Amino acid sequence: MSCGVGVVMVTRDRRTRALASLDRLAELPERPPVVVVDNGSADGTSAAVARRHPDACVIELGRNAGAAARTVGARALDTPLVAFSDDDSWWEPGALERAARLFAERPTLGLVQARILVGPQQRLDPTCEAMRTSAVPTPSQLPGPAVMGFVACGAVVRREPFLAAGGFHPRLEIGGEEELLALDLAAAGWELAYVDEVVAHHHPAPGERGSRSALVLRNALWVTWLRHRAPAAAGRTAALAAEALRGGQARALLEALRGLPWVLRERRPLPASVERAALAARRSPG
Repeated sequence: MSCGVGVVMVTRDRRTRALASLDRLAELPERPPVVVVDNGSADGTSAAVARRHPDACVIELGRNAGAAARTVGARALDTPLVAFSDDDSWWEPGALERAARLFAERPTLGLVQARILVGPQQRLDPTCEAMRTSAVPTPSQLPGPAVMGFVACGAVVRREPFLAAGGFHPRLEIGGEEELLALDLAAAGWELAYVDEVVAHHHPAPGERGSRSALVLRNALWVTWLRHRAPAAAGRTAALAAEALRGGQARALLEALRGLPWVLRERRPLPASVERAALAARRSPG
């Protein structure tokens, strides 16, 4: 029986991995409705999913919309909560039920970040390790440390605030795309919490994160310019530029600069309290 959580999976040209992850999701006791958004696969992913998991809703975009495909999937659901899975990740049995209970108990909770266990060795994701020791001030009775970011393949959100915030920005593709949405949810008054008792599993392909390093840097610059006030934006821009040059990622700087016209059109600085929390989050260990 569904607990009010629907699952959105985005995939592209990884049919075998997507099917394996869907097999895991189909075994969950919560029986969540699942929406699979195909980002323009050429390997027959959509047809294979429809054959093996006929209860899943499959949306073929015919193009690569990046992380914004998750927003398309969320719109197709009618559940109050949405859990995200990549095509190489899945939820532990009972995790969605636990998350749903936390949302029911705290109406101001907008997002729950799960503990993500990586690979067959079930190593704790380094980002989750940092979130455990978050320096963001945590309100009383929040179910875990307050955070100002998340990892999409292990996050559950309230659907309406997620859509009201615009979901994942279509220009950010995939690579650090979560930061902007996290800031916008916080600016709208929603709480984000890391909860150790809610667990997701992630089995990424070797070297996958490293291949996105230029995108992550570019997106970090865009988010900085989109949301941070001038003093904080200047400091973070200098730090990111130095990181890019040290890492041979000058291309990321050039791509970020090319985006300045649309960034300036969409610029909306954060409330001071949210910016302070975001800066505190970056000072967290890890």
